Amino acid sequence: MYMENVSVVTELTLEGLNFPWEQRVALFCATLLWYLMILTGNIVIIVAIIVDRSLHEPMYIFLCNLCINSLYGTIGFYPKFLFDLLNSHVISYAGCMLQGFVIHSSVCGDFSLLALMAFDRYVALCRPLIYHSVMTKRRVFALVTLSWVVPLFCMFMNTATLLETRLCGSHIKRLYCVNFMIVSLACSPPLANVYVSYFNIFFYFGHFVLIIWSYIYLIKTCLIGQKNWAKFMQTCVPHIISLSVSTFAVLLDLLYMRFGSSDLSQNLSNFMAMEVLLIPPILNPFVYGMKLSKIRIWISKVVHSNWTDTMRERES
Repeated sequence: MYMENVSVVTELTLEGLNFPWEQRVALFCATLLWYLMILTGNIVIIVAIIVDRSLHEPMYIFLCNLCINSLYGTIGFYPKFLFDLLNSHVISYAGCMLQGFVIHSSVCGDFSLLALMAFDRYVALCRPLIYHSVMTKRRVFALVTLSWVVPLFCMFMNTATLLETRLCGSHIKRLYCVNFMIVSLACSPPLANVYVSYFNIFFYFGHFVLIIWSYIYLIKTCLIGQKNWAKFMQTCVPHIISLSVSTFAVLLDLLYMRFGSSDLSQNLSNFMAMEVLLIPPILNPFVYGMKLSKIRIWISKVVHSNWTDTMRERES
């Protein structure tokens, strides 16, 4: 039940879905279609990289994990959101903490993997002679493991600081749970959460600095030779697009949460909250799938093979 201004709150209400029933049904259909596109795009890239042995290279392994991370993050939002559209938008306190943990750790995981991808391109294009000695199978495995463990640990510590927090409210002005909104409901915001949050922000800002540093050297190196520039355009442009969109979406969400005006329309507020879960998960597989020739060729072969088999069955 809901309990305002007391120390125990067992359920929270997610606001932002105050639409007529007809609009909810239409939004449910559109969201379901969008989610299916996200699932399809990311699963195709994952399967292509796993099945095709020529794609068992560090760059593609990192891309595969980026797509897996997108699936992990969207699972934390879309099923619950679709359910809320047709039912009461209520979530348990434990469920709210879990949802916040999954979404936060997925966003941080994106930046960890994007930083690895930038480092991989730096070594491949700026230090090609030592690439295979640097990006060994063992080192790639260790880097991928860290790119999963570190975000999970950082967000676990952030979430753990809220476990004993007493809430004085039960209404979250958002479509999904995030830790900052739980802190805003706390009777006394935990100081440990503030310290951990700022540590995480500076830690992942360091990831961004590493990426910028890598691209400074990448651009300097690739401007010298036409061959290197062609490689840069093929393998780095998708990464730049993915990084730019993800960074913009996260910054927009953070700035809106902390400094957003209550005068904004509900639809605009919802879009700003959802953008980080709408655009990057569907953009990554399509950008990389269209730009990277090996993945594009694999997809074309599969489609052509299935089309040929279908035509043969019809003829027989």
